[in-house]
Amino acid sequence: MNLRRLRLVMWKELLQLRRDRLLLPLIFMMPIMYVIMFGYVVGSDVRNLPTAVIDNDQTAVSRQLVDAFSSSGYFVISARPSSEASLQPLVDAGQVKVAIVIESGTEASLARGETVPLGIIVDGSDSKTASVASGYAAEIVAAFDQKLLASAGHAMGGPTIDARVRVMFNPSLKSVNAMVPGLVASILMMSIMVIMSQAVVRERARGTLEQMMVTPITRAEYLTGKVLPYALIATVQTVFVVLIGLYWFNVPFNGSVWTVALGLVLFTFTSIGMGLLISLVSRTQQQAQQTVMFVLIPTMVLSGFIFPIESMPAAIVPLTYLIPLRYALVVLRGAFLKGSGILDMWVQFAAMVAFAVGIFGLAVSRFQKRLAE
Repeated sequence: MNLRRLRLVMWKELLQLRRDRLLLPLIFMMPIMYVIMFGYVVGSDVRNLPTAVIDNDQTAVSRQLVDAFSSSGYFVISARPSSEASLQPLVDAGQVKVAIVIESGTEASLARGETVPLGIIVDGSDSKTASVASGYAAEIVAAFDQKLLASAGHAMGGPTIDARVRVMFNPSLKSVNAMVPGLVASILMMSIMVIMSQAVVRERARGTLEQMMVTPITRAEYLTGKVLPYALIATVQTVFVVLIGLYWFNVPFNGSVWTVALGLVLFTFTSIGMGLLISLVSRTQQQAQQTVMFVLIPTMVLSGFIFPIESMPAAIVPLTYLIPLRYALVVLRGAFLKGSGILDMWVQFAAMVAFAVGIFGLAVSRFQKRLAE
């Protein structure tokens, strides 16, 4: 082996990397960003769960019990509905993860030394969050119960509060029931972005893009013909994933097909736009591949697909609102497990419309400009 020739080849590769203004920063930024992101997200506990309180007792004891939950750091009182009927829309929309139901006459029953039931309702659409929330609630009630016994001088000879946890939508807490709806959106996004990111840059590298532009085909026809095959492929993939989830893993489906279809259509336009933008800003296929990885991993981590958003530090949570997958997950899990409709999740649908119009529209405008150059 000739060391001089080896050194020249290595020098040539380093020069090419240095000239690549997009690829080189990505190579060094990705590991740093991933370590910081995973370190904060994975190492954190599930906290700040949005909680509703239905206090039918309205006494000093009931207020102390609510304070025990809010001061724990795990639950944030975000709503006080008047009844369980008023609670349902909040849970359907994903605004509330836990609900505490305090029965009327709780303080009077405790004064008589009776055991009093305490209703704890948990949204089971995210099995991990539901399991953790149930455990936290049971611990808080047990500690509050011991405090009551101590203040009464152990006059009461047994547990005074009986925490009765009821998990809605996924009583068995099967993780696959929450995972499969998330996989539908995640696989759709990954497959479209990976393919679309190579769409323009590959033809530019092969020299076929210029050949296409000298034919009578219009830019709109070229763009439509470019997008539709990938959209059809993504549709077939999505149908397969849904069928496997429903009939192989027995994931329940309680919602409307049209709700799921509308959510997936909006998310498909967003994913196509993101993939097309990556293909337009990339000069080489290697750049496109690295950029896709740069976008996909933070999307998976911050969307709530792998780790609950409630486990993330407060400084990171605002970033999750910029992730389109976050809203798709809420829509699909809500439709599959809760039977939520479009009106129940109008906030998520509004965000998905904004992402679809903004990202896809930007990609089309950049595409037209790039072809005109």
